[in-house]
Amino acid sequence: MRTPLSPHVTSTSTTTGALNRVRNLGILAHVDAGKTTVTERMLYLTGAVHKRGEVHDGTTVTDFDAQERDRGITIFAAAVSCVWDDHRINLIDTPGHVDFSDEVERSLRVLDGAIAVFDAVAGVEPQSETVWRQADRHGVPRIAFVNKLDRAGADLDLAVASIRDRLHTVPLVVQLPIGREDAFTGVVDLVRMRALVWAAGADTYAEGPVPEALAAEARLRRRALEEAVAELHPAALEEFCAEESLGEDTLTAALRDLTRTGEGVVVLCGSAYRDRGTEPLLDAVVSYLPSPLDVPPVRGTLDGAEQERAADPAEPFAALVFKVNSTATGRLTYLRVYAGTIGKGDTVLDVAARRTERVGRILRVQADRNSEVDSARAGDIVAVVGVKEARAGATLCAPSAPLLLEPPTVADPVVSVAVEARRSLDTDRLASALARLVEEDPSLTVRSDAETGQTVLSGLGELHLEVAVEKIRRAQGLEIVVGRPQVAYRETVLRGVSGLVYRHVKQDGGAGQFAHVVLDVEPAGAGEEDGAFVFSSTVTGGRVPQEYVRAVEAGCRDALADGPLGGHPVTGLRVTLTDGATHSKDSSEMAFRTAGRFALRAALRACAMTLLEPVVEVTVTVPDSAVGGVLGDLAARRGRVSGSAARAGTAVLTATVPLAELFGYATRLRGRTQGRGTFTARPTGYAPAPPAVAAGTPAGSTTR
Repeated sequence: MRTPLSPHVTSTSTTTGALNRVRNLGILAHVDAGKTTVTERMLYLTGAVHKRGEVHDGTTVTDFDAQERDRGITIFAAAVSCVWDDHRINLIDTPGHVDFSDEVERSLRVLDGAIAVFDAVAGVEPQSETVWRQADRHGVPRIAFVNKLDRAGADLDLAVASIRDRLHTVPLVVQLPIGREDAFTGVVDLVRMRALVWAAGADTYAEGPVPEALAAEARLRRRALEEAVAELHPAALEEFCAEESLGEDTLTAALRDLTRTGEGVVVLCGSAYRDRGTEPLLDAVVSYLPSPLDVPPVRGTLDGAEQERAADPAEPFAALVFKVNSTATGRLTYLRVYAGTIGKGDTVLDVAARRTERVGRILRVQADRNSEVDSARAGDIVAVVGVKEARAGATLCAPSAPLLLEPPTVADPVVSVAVEARRSLDTDRLASALARLVEEDPSLTVRSDAETGQTVLSGLGELHLEVAVEKIRRAQGLEIVVGRPQVAYRETVLRGVSGLVYRHVKQDGGAGQFAHVVLDVEPAGAGEEDGAFVFSSTVTGGRVPQEYVRAVEAGCRDALADGPLGGHPVTGLRVTLTDGATHSKDSSEMAFRTAGRFALRAALRACAMTLLEPVVEVTVTVPDSAVGGVLGDLAARRGRVSGSAARAGTAVLTATVPLAELFGYATRLRGRTQGRGTFTARPTGYAPAPPAVAAGTPAGSTTR
């Protein structure tokens, strides 16, 4: 077994100086799969903490926020650092609730690898799929840890089958459990063919030969692992054909290659709560997940040209801001350093804002605690103090070598509430607190409703907004009045129009304005991205110069903000500029932008339009005795049941439900199931709303 270094060694940056001994990884999972407990056990075993924290006691390192401890879930991504086998592991514990998936997105943007944690009873759950797809988009290599093998109904094989069937990947199982459910005591390492057994209350395992009762099954599973690896890895296939088996070194090297290319996923198992299986998981992190040197150089743009910058401390400095946090002692800006070195007092350039910032201090972060270091270099994840304006997604780099990195995407808000201070004297304090909140969480937006004058806070879900409001209440001591949640409706084109002519002429002394455009508007094609706006031009003969065509497109985009049905944003349409005319003196980009805006507004009024409402896939777990009542309630909420399954005395129902119908559903579900029912929701997009909903939708219910 590998052992951790002493706590004094883990606090220094010189121990893991080589980049190939750095691992930047995240913990991904569905809510309640046990990822925070996995993180806590990793910190304890590496010597980063000296006492095991428990989620139910509110004593974990990464769930340090008061709301996280009250609710028993991870809300904010927390960065920690530890050392195992002389490797620096920078770890981010991410939220598992769908309302906080934007925290996962920003974290994945700066990670080189991840551990996906699955419940051994439930297998792949809805949010498991969501975070897996997010990792796919970012090309993040993963290993899987099937947790909670000590629970009643735990089954490694069923969990692995769900990984294969629902995530469409090749699971490469490298362990065999010893014992089932509450008799689970250890695992057989199928790579080394050794048994690892944890005695009750022991901090570490005892290694020995494979138990005789499991020897035959272990040989079969080792053979199946070799065959699966040989099918995917050319060098392993060559040895397998020659020797009819794979040696330990070949198997380990092949598993490493398949993990890093994403062709396979190494699967381990255990029970983090019972302290069983975490040491082999740490070994797998070191053995299989990539270092910063194993991933492609970061790509960015400079003056429109794409450039690469290698993970080398000698390169010019380049880093991406992935999180901003305002604390009682100041503003913390979290960075992933991709290239170069930064020291205290250095000046960096915020490329997009074209503004320089001075770094006051550099901190090695341990959730809500930190230790100061003199410098950070390529591969590090640190926080800096002194950077006052940079937002999440900003690129910080050496002023002499600017490079703009691609920022993480930000999800569009889907739920809004009106917020106001109970006392008018607190209005300015609330505005300031909301501004800081949006700065910390880009998935939140704040706007003033033009019709009502209300301040509207928008986010990714009811819980997301509830947490945001409560954060202001606790931090600022403000009394806040919150309105009823409203969902973000959209409008789209059902049937378009052709040949709509719009002429913009304005003459009020001096240079005038003239623009003549002809537009075709139609629904976006089935092969185009959902919700896309597609603009094209078929104008020939130079009747509309190219710079004016771009201005028409900009004007059309302006018009998408307010649809004709209720002032909701318009999505899912294709606009084609088919003809136009100019004036030698009075035509300008401004004139054609104005013409594009008013022309598309007129075209949308002539189109057949429909209202779209956000819908979610709901997975409801209830006792068998409550299924009938729950199904009736889902039907009353306009839900369409798409599947059901039985699982150990409970039923798991899957349905698609409009998001607007889910407000307050948790309370109703608890009442129908005597507190034993649970549900999760995963956004699936937008769907046409029925006429009754469209007729009763207020214009102020949209998120812009």
